[in-house]
Amino acid sequence: MSTPGLRVLHAVTLHAPTGAFGGPVRVALNLSHALRERGHAPRLLALAEGFGATPPTEVEGVPARLYPARRLLPLGFSGITSPALLASAGRLVRGADVVHVHLARDLVTLPVALAALRAGVPLVLQTHGMVDPSDKVLARVLDSLAVRRVLRDASAVLYLTSHERRGLDAVLGTPLDHAVRLVNGVPGQPARTPPQGPPVILYAARLQARKRPRDFVAAAPEILRHHPGARFVIAGPDEGELPAVRELIDQLGLRDRFTCPGALSQAEVLAELRRAHVYVLPSVDEPFPMSVLEALSVGTPAVVTESNGLASAVREAGAGRVVADAAELPGAVRELLEPQEAAAASVAAHRLAADAFSMDAVAASLLEVYTDAVGRPRPRA
Repeated sequence: MSTPGLRVLHAVTLHAPTGAFGGPVRVALNLSHALRERGHAPRLLALAEGFGATPPTEVEGVPARLYPARRLLPLGFSGITSPALLASAGRLVRGADVVHVHLARDLVTLPVALAALRAGVPLVLQTHGMVDPSDKVLARVLDSLAVRRVLRDASAVLYLTSHERRGLDAVLGTPLDHAVRLVNGVPGQPARTPPQGPPVILYAARLQARKRPRDFVAAAPEILRHHPGARFVIAGPDEGELPAVRELIDQLGLRDRFTCPGALSQAEVLAELRRAHVYVLPSVDEPFPMSVLEALSVGTPAVVTESNGLASAVREAGAGRVVADAAELPGAVRELLEPQEAAAASVAAHRLAADAFSMDAVAASLLEVYTDAVGRPRPRA
C-alpha cells in the first residue's frame, strides 16, 4: 500500500503551449493526473516559454510553478535556465515528499536533482532516453560534475527499455543497482469510430531531423498511386525541419495533398488521431514515443521503425506495422488501408494500449517506487 497524500514535485525542463519539449512533459502530466486521482498532491516545476510575462499557475489542472525561460547559450534546450528557478530550487524540493526529476543534461533538471540530494529529499529520476553515452564536450563535463552523482545517489532511476538501461550504466561507469523499469502509460480512451472517406495518413510529432518527417513526405507518391484520394497531415512544433518538409512537398507537387497545422493541443492531437486511418512515426532510435501510445489508445494503427522502443509490442500485438527503413513505409501504410487489415489492427491497437500501457498499472508501479524511496533513510548530502 502506498503512503497516503504524497506531495510529489515533477521537474521538467520546459513547458510551452506548442509542446516543444515533447514526451517528458506529457509523461509528467499523465503521471500527475493519475496521482491526483489516487489522493496525492503532484506539482509541476519547469521553465515556461510562449506564455508572455506571466506563466500559468496550473497545467491541465495540475498546480505548476513555471519560470520564464532565459536562453544563456545557443545549445537548444541545454542552454536555457532561470536564475529565479535556481534560487528557489532548495525551497521547492523541501516542500515535497518525493522529487521526481525528468532528467536531461540541462540547467534546469540537473540543479533541481542536486538540490533534492542536498536537502535529503527522496529523488526519483526518469531520463526518457535523454541521458546516454556521448562524446560531446559539454556532455562529458556535465557527466563529470553532476550527472553521475545524481544517478548514483538517487533513490531510484526509472528506465524504459533495456537499451536505455545499458546507456545509463555506461554513463555511470558501473551497473545501476537501483534501476526500475517503468513504461510510459497512456490514459484510457474510447475506441474511435472507424474513419470513413478517403484515407488520412497522420504524422504528429516534433519536426526534427531524428523523427524523419521528410521520410513521411517521401512515402506519399507511392501511397497516392494506389489511393489517389489520400490526404496527409503533418502536425507538430517545428524544430528545424519544416522548411525542408515544405520544400519536398512542393518538389513532389503535392501541396494540395498535405496539411501542416503546426503545434496542436492535447485535445486537438487526439481529434486528429481519431480522424486518421493510419499513424506514421518514421523516427529512428525513439525510446518510447507518447504519440504512438496515444494513437494506439484510440485504436489508430501505427507504423514505426525497428529502432522504436514500441516496435516489438506493435508487431506482436498486430497493432500496426514495423519497417526496417523508409523504403518500406508506403507498403506498410497500404497494408493498413486494406479494410480487413485496418479493422483487425485497430482492435489490436486499442487492446494493446489498455492492457499493456494503462495508467492504472503504471501509477501503481510508480507509487511502489515512491513508497520505497520515502521509507528509506537518507542522509543529507
